[in-house]
Amino acid sequence: MTMVRTPPPPLPVRDKAGTRALSPMLTRLAEERATGVLFREHGTLYLAEGRVVHAESPLAPGLDVLLTAHGTLASTAWQWAAQRSTGPLQAAELLLESGLLPAGALELCHLDAVYDAGYFALAPSSTPGQFRYDNTPRIGPLPSVPVVALERETLRRRLLLHRLWPDPAADTAPLIRADPTTGRPVTPRQRAVLDRVDGVRTAVVIARNLGRQAFHTLVDVRRLASAGHVAPEALVFPQPVLPPPPPVTDPDIALLKRLRDALEAL
Repeated sequence: MTMVRTPPPPLPVRDKAGTRALSPMLTRLAEERATGVLFREHGTLYLAEGRVVHAESPLAPGLDVLLTAHGTLASTAWQWAAQRSTGPLQAAELLLESGLLPAGALELCHLDAVYDAGYFALAPSSTPGQFRYDNTPRIGPLPSVPVVALERETLRRRLLLHRLWPDPAADTAPLIRADPTTGRPVTPRQRAVLDRVDGVRTAVVIARNLGRQAFHTLVDVRRLASAGHVAPEALVFPQPVLPPPPPVTDPDIALLKRLRDALEAL
């Protein structure tokens, strides 16, 4: 059995002139103050007048998880609002208008969800993004985020993860426990993550299970990987089965004899 391990890809950063954005399309949409939905490979960004008002990603727990996981909001209250709304953002605004959720708590969770999902939505992509314009400008009661602020925070998070542990495999692969190589202690927060490492769950699944932001869980996972407590499940490939050598024919034998005779004559 042979383990194949590739080096982590280079960390994408802005150029020195600051002219290259994480998403040129998003930058252009911000400049034209566009309103609509930007669909990218790993997430979706909702824009209103060029600002990010909401973000979603399959790799990040949604606003419902962040609100209900730790008792900020009862699950039944979210279900009530979701049934009467067209999406998570509208459900959150309905909760705010109905007085079922304090404004400060909702705003904090909303911003956490935007930056968390936005981090994944702005990840390097193998497919181009698509934007669907909406001609109805909409700025709701929840805070919006400038595109430049979301990109700046995304870059900061990438750099942080890279410095903690440069191999990104632990972000997406199932995690397994490993023998710690150092005596570094585990914090209670990291212990909660470590207790859920079972060889099947990924960091994103653990984040949802804990009701935490996915990025913060990635930070814990990379610190645990750096300390030798966890590792991504290795991709193990069997040795390739080589075809049998071709049979030796009479012309081959004659050639070998001529070569032998020539060597003996030297």
